[in-house]
Amino acid sequence: MNRRHFLQAIAACLGLAQLDRLAASVHADPLLKVIPSSGEKLPAIGMGSFVSFNVGHDVEVLQQRTELLRIFFQLGGGIIDSSPMYGSSERNLGYCLENLKYVDGLFSATKVWTTSVEDGAAEIQASRNLWKVDQFDLLQVHNLLSWQGHLETLFEMKQLGRLRYVGVTTSHGRRHAELEKIMLTQPIDFVQATYNAIDREVEQRILPIARERGIAFIANRPFQHGSLVDWAKKHPLPGFAREFECDNWASLLLKFIVSHPAVTCAIPATTRLDHLFENMSAMRGIVPEQKMRETLVKYIAAL
Repeated sequence: MNRRHFLQAIAACLGLAQLDRLAASVHADPLLKVIPSSGEKLPAIGMGSFVSFNVGHDVEVLQQRTELLRIFFQLGGGIIDSSPMYGSSERNLGYCLENLKYVDGLFSATKVWTTSVEDGAAEIQASRNLWKVDQFDLLQVHNLLSWQGHLETLFEMKQLGRLRYVGVTTSHGRRHAELEKIMLTQPIDFVQATYNAIDREVEQRILPIARERGIAFIANRPFQHGSLVDWAKKHPLPGFAREFECDNWASLLLKFIVSHPAVTCAIPATTRLDHLFENMSAMRGIVPEQKMRETLVKYIAAL
């Protein structure tokens, strides 16, 4: 699909009358953030798959998800994050990626999620078969489950050249103390935890440690499973959003996250093209500095 047809296809789906802003967005340089352990740059907005790709075998739905991913990559997307925990998501991601034929920019990230360390390698291989990739860019220990043993497996894979990056994840604040311990004692490349304009606990310890130790940070649940952006849309977009070229709440909330100097990327999930365009627009335009980040927090708290 050439650029003109690509823009027209998105405009038709979104119901946009003007192509100028869309064309400028596609052409503008996306926000890239550095992976500290390697210096490699990663697009600041990725895609989660927890619910959005756990859709069974519905071919019509899978075709829609395939087109969603096609446009995700054409808008500069990179990381897709999944897990064996997410039902049919890994298999369906493999279906979509295979049907795209060629993907430019994919950064594949999934997790190991089993209490048995001995079963970890087999689970990873099963995930690789489902994704239909030669190797993963990033493997993470999901919710710190049996992390000591799984990290040994992942570090060995990395040493053998079968894996590029190693990480750990949690989406529960009660595990932050254990997460800190891992970050301070293990040579991991990535950490993933919840961060958004409401859930800001990681600002106290996790993000400073990530910056100090040179660990990339992935922000999960950037919209609190959608409830945060749904709530925000009931209120007027603040006037200062225009300073950062944000014309929607999703973009503003994501810019808050990825503008933190310790954050590498955020992974919102979506099934809708209009929401995808809003999300990806957070990679374009001016990024807010600390003073404006604080203003946004105060604005939301006052609503």
